[in-house]
Amino acid sequence: MKPPTARDVAERAGVSRAAVSFVFSGRAQGNLSARTQQRIKEAADALGYRPDEVARSLRGRRTGVIGMLSDAIATSPFAGRLVLGAMEAARSRGHQILLMESRGDAPAEAEAIAELRARRVDGFVYAAMELSTADVPASLDPARTVLANCLPRTADRYAAVLTDERAGGRSAVEALLTAGHRDIALVGGPAGNIAADERAQGFADGMRAAGLAVRDKWLLRAGWQIDEGYTAAMRVLETGPPTAVVCANDRVAAGVLLAAARLGISVPQDLSVVGYDDQDQLAAHLVPALTTVALPHHAMGAAAVHALLDAVEAGDPVAPRQVRLHCPLVARDSVAAPLLQ
Repeated sequence: MKPPTARDVAERAGVSRAAVSFVFSGRAQGNLSARTQQRIKEAADALGYRPDEVARSLRGRRTGVIGMLSDAIATSPFAGRLVLGAMEAARSRGHQILLMESRGDAPAEAEAIAELRARRVDGFVYAAMELSTADVPASLDPARTVLANCLPRTADRYAAVLTDERAGGRSAVEALLTAGHRDIALVGGPAGNIAADERAQGFADGMRAAGLAVRDKWLLRAGWQIDEGYTAAMRVLETGPPTAVVCANDRVAAGVLLAAARLGISVPQDLSVVGYDDQDQLAAHLVPALTTVALPHHAMGAAAVHALLDAVEAGDPVAPRQVRLHCPLVARDSVAAPLLQ
């Protein structure tokens, strides 16, 4: 039995062969309605039609493959979201992701790039699992590369998709202000870290906009871990405690909850706590469940792929601009109105 052809799909869907070609070449947007695209896809699925990828790549001088290089995959709780977002976006546009990991090792990174280039990938997504400044290898052409969760250390020649950490820090404060808090502390991340610094700046923005000053004893820069959050919280809560705390991340927030329990302070009745990250298997499972600011890693992976493929399909270089993604607040049980003083 002969495999179904594009002509068969066109006949079943009641469209032209060109319309079928638009859908499976990623050029349907702006040329076909969403309803027509869906009808073509349903016809293709019913017939079991798959485009000839080899012939298509030869005609378009593309391979339908994106090279994705990351510094860490297995070691990061957020890696899966970013990679999944990239893979789903690529698949929706007729591409696949070829994923490689460098573990921060320069020779391994060079070898991975050489392997991806040998496979003639259509472009690169260069990803970091922690917001950072990166020494992007010179072998990655800015015209066909998008950075995800990192910034180039040298001139801004590369496109980059990042989280809006500063706005996220401000939204954490605003959630507490809305609940009625005015005495708010920050247990922040390590000074000199990009994400920690931007979250702290957002905290200051929110307090300043509300006309509130932060006492020095309520402004601590600790680290990222539970024990560091616990130690910092014990210092803050033992004398002149605030009614609310914004934390560097969810692990630090877990340390704050432990310190509060140690001191007999009830959360959220006596103290409200906001984290950052919405870390899997942590934020929603703390007691009480943690209100936190989510990192949109899935959306970041998808946005990086779309930015790359928009340029590839248009035959243009990738525009060297930064895209900052919104970090949404996830409201749970760790925030309540302060008790009347």
